[in-house]
Amino acid sequence: MNRLYHVPLSPFCRKVRLTLAEKRIEVELVEERYWEPSPDFLRRNPAGKVPVLRLENRTLSESQAICEYLEETVPSPPLMPRDPDSRFEVRRLCAWFDDKFHSEVTSKLLYERVNKKLTGQGYPDSKNVKTGANRIKYHLDYLAWLLDQRRWLAGNEMTLADFTAAAHLSCLDYISDVDWNRSAVVKDWYAKIKSRPSFRPLLADQVPGFPPPAHYADLDF
Repeated sequence: MNRLYHVPLSPFCRKVRLTLAEKRIEVELVEERYWEPSPDFLRRNPAGKVPVLRLENRTLSESQAICEYLEETVPSPPLMPRDPDSRFEVRRLCAWFDDKFHSEVTSKLLYERVNKKLTGQGYPDSKNVKTGANRIKYHLDYLAWLLDQRRWLAGNEMTLADFTAAAHLSCLDYISDVDWNRSAVVKDWYAKIKSRPSFRPLLADQVPGFPPPAHYADLDF
């Protein structure tokens, strides 16, 4: 049985879950307390991070590497363009969200509000929360600028860049930290992603002690 070792509110795990679902690859989801790594888990990934995908006889780690491996081994439906320039743009935007957005927003909001409590690291740092709440505005405006020029984030076709961005935003939406009224074009883009069958399992996620807002699973939010 294929297995994905994950945590529900990890944007990196969610990106892999969306890719697996789009590729119609069935996996068993196994929640992993990565902050208390077991010897078995460290053998799967010495970095001690999720996601880790056990696929047939292979153990894969690092979300971007996993998603590109899945794209190469299960090419349909495609989540990467064919031409090098377009593929570069997809990778650039994936890095934008997994690096810059994660550093400036996700780690400042989600990790402060949720992860600290789950991992027993104390209370949120209000300075970090304020910084994250301010920086997300810049990123939403950048998304709006991209979507004013394109049908999807990286071009005219839906790609891994859209799933990477949606993975981060969905985690923040779970804790009501996305102002969807800031941009109609961004809200419409997210609604299209949110309505996909691959997204439904994410909308069913529940983290004990952190109930999602009513709009989180609403397709007409």
